[in-house]
Amino acid sequence: MNLGDSNQRFGTLWLAFGYTLALHVLDEAGHDFLSVYNPNALAIRHAVPFLPIPVFTFQAWIGSLLFALAIWLALAPWAFRGLKWARWLAIPVALLAGIGNGLAHILSSIYLGRFMPGVYSAPLILLSGALLLRSALGRGK
Repeated sequence: MNLGDSNQRFGTLWLAFGYTLALHVLDEAGHDFLSVYNPNALAIRHAVPFLPIPVFTFQAWIGSLLFALAIWLALAPWAFRGLKWARWLAIPVALLAGIGNGLAHILSSIYLGRFMPGVYSAPLILLSGALLLRSALGRGK
């Protein structure tokens, strides 16, 4: 599969990651992610009071995720140009929102012995995060 030069590949993977992340948000929202997240956030706050773990209403949670996705997709033209700052931005996003998030859903499902909200799309976000990271680091040639 030829996706053109490295900038074209990076831009394509930027978009693919954004759309995969949008699918993941739908998966989480459709399976009541906040009913799992909020009680755990409160328990962590109680155990470690200095950690600023947020608790969300559905509207605030979905609104902030949709805003972040809109920003990510709006930055795509710069990703297609392969700008250095876009590649630098992609590294922590791919690591945290892609690889870390995907692994957290999969491993927590295994550990708890049940499907956690977001686990159905977790392999896709994990894969798209890994591919974006590889491209951002310049190893996707």
